[in-house]
Amino acid sequence: MSNVSPVLQEKAQAAAAHLRDVRTEIGRVIVGQKQLIDRLLVSLIARGHVLLEGLPGLAKTATINCLGRASHCTFSRIQFTPDLLPGDITGTLIYDPVKGTYTTRQGPIFANLVLADEINRAPSKVQSALLEAMQEHQVTIGDTTFPLPQPFLVMATQNPIEQEGTYPLPEAQMDRFMLKVVVGYPSEAEERIILDRMATTRPDFRLESKVTPEEILGMQELVNQVYVDETVKNYVIKLVFATRAVEKIDASLKPLIRIGASPRATINLTLAARAWALLEGRAYVTPDDIKAIAPDVMRHRILLTYEAEADQVTTDNILTTLLGKVSVP
Repeated sequence: MSNVSPVLQEKAQAAAAHLRDVRTEIGRVIVGQKQLIDRLLVSLIARGHVLLEGLPGLAKTATINCLGRASHCTFSRIQFTPDLLPGDITGTLIYDPVKGTYTTRQGPIFANLVLADEINRAPSKVQSALLEAMQEHQVTIGDTTFPLPQPFLVMATQNPIEQEGTYPLPEAQMDRFMLKVVVGYPSEAEERIILDRMATTRPDFRLESKVTPEEILGMQELVNQVYVDETVKNYVIKLVFATRAVEKIDASLKPLIRIGASPRATINLTLAARAWALLEGRAYVTPDDIKAIAPDVMRHRILLTYEAEADQVTTDNILTTLLGKVSVP
């Protein structure tokens, strides 16, 4: 593309090579799940967060653990339970009766990669403890605000809402996640490899670091330089507005959508597409990049009506229709 300098394109290709090395290293442990790994890398270099939905046992925890090992980033795991308190996540003030002073004990949120495991097992008050950290990359304990380590990524897992003992995530919390990825079962061939690799009392999780936190921060700056043409920006706007005025695209979808995607969807779709292009080794965004990442950006930002839920219509069904009908530049 003429608007992209050769120097910027070379930087994009070098970054993509780095990220491919990380992907390959994670693949030494994690079988399949390419979509999950790619989305984690996109969120990492786009300064976003990921919400994963899937049944237990699909390597969600192992994947982000391996990402930490392959990127030389610190890793922390928080198991969400109904009795968890906000201070158990962010940290708290500890009183010393001898000295008569308070000291700050930082919580597990102070890590580069934070796994919020089964986030919807905890009530909304605890879930909301992540809001400031995810949005501002800082945490307030008492009267003091502490910056979080950089880069910073929250990967939250949730069980399907139909399972017993789950609390639906508030809309404000859902909107803070750049991507929502639905994790499915591996194929039969992949499961055979999993059996051969993991059916042992000592599975090998040793990985080499392929990228440093400083290099990741450099890639985050490079994402901002990825070129987005005016026609592609207009395409993003059309897609987001189609969820709000869906009757203009397909009148049959009007009774199915209660609330369309927010402006944060516009921002995150553009940013995630830039990161996706960089992952592909390009310094410019194409409409195909938008279409590739749009379902993960918007599936949790569209609220369906009771009629849609009764008819078992999913947001993925609606997005598939919209992506097929909104004109591509």
